Amino acid sequence: MSPGRGSFRARLLAAQAAHDSLLCVGLDPEPARFPAPWQGDAARIFDFCAGIVDATRDLVCAYKPQIAYFAAQRAEDQLERLIAHIHDVAPAVPVILDAKRGDIGATAEQYAREAFVRYRADAVTLSPFMGGDSIEPYMRYDGRGLILLCRTSNPGGSDLQAQPLAGGELLYERIARLAAGEWNRGGETGLVVGATYPDELARVRALAPTLPLLVPGIGAQGGDAQATVRAGWRAEGPVVVSSSRAVLYAAPGQVGGGAAAARDSGWKDAARVVALATREQLRAAQASA
Repeated sequence: MSPGRGSFRARLLAAQAAHDSLLCVGLDPEPARFPAPWQGDAARIFDFCAGIVDATRDLVCAYKPQIAYFAAQRAEDQLERLIAHIHDVAPAVPVILDAKRGDIGATAEQYAREAFVRYRADAVTLSPFMGGDSIEPYMRYDGRGLILLCRTSNPGGSDLQAQPLAGGELLYERIARLAAGEWNRGGETGLVVGATYPDELARVRALAPTLPLLVPGIGAQGGDAQATVRAGWRAEGPVVVSSSRAVLYAAPGQVGGGAAAARDSGWKDAARVVALATREQLRAAQASA
């Protein structure tokens, strides 16, 4: 079964080369932070996110809509429209549905159908903590990406991910080994590793030298772009560096959630400026890695 958009990994590498970019823009719409006069209007989620896409589509290697921001506003239909819009205006750019699903059996089959048939995503983020059979249903969709939580950017991730197993291996290390081995049957598995932990990022890269690494945490979360690229990027192992709030709410009055932002298209121009600067920062880091 496959929606027919080709290999996620191949599309990702092609987009990185075509746009000379490691940047993924996360689409996490918060209506309270929209530019006036849309502020607080959840019916404008598609319009806002589509505007961001239109302003940045030649600067990115991927887009990453976070499903919770849409579902909480009863805006799943707008998410469908948004992903269709990305496929239309930026057909070379893959879409990673940030859903962090994790279940087994028939339920996992339905989550896989949701991601790859309903939303037509090129990849989906998954929680692997229920084991291999919880990700197997997603492998049935040829060419779709499975990006597994490994060493996440939040401080509480250490509660479990940094715990030693019986043989001395840390849990996140075990996930990286499995993802690079028996869990990579279709060759489309990747890992989520936070930019806020560059040493662990380097360790994951050593254990999984060719897997795509989705790296959130730069920008608003404070991760360092130079350290991230140095630790994670390899010629044979792509890194996808995600920035969300710093790009989405770049206009004066948006960052920090304060007063209403500019009333005209200035918010799109501001998003483009930040996306361009972030891309250039990542390019410089890549050149010196």
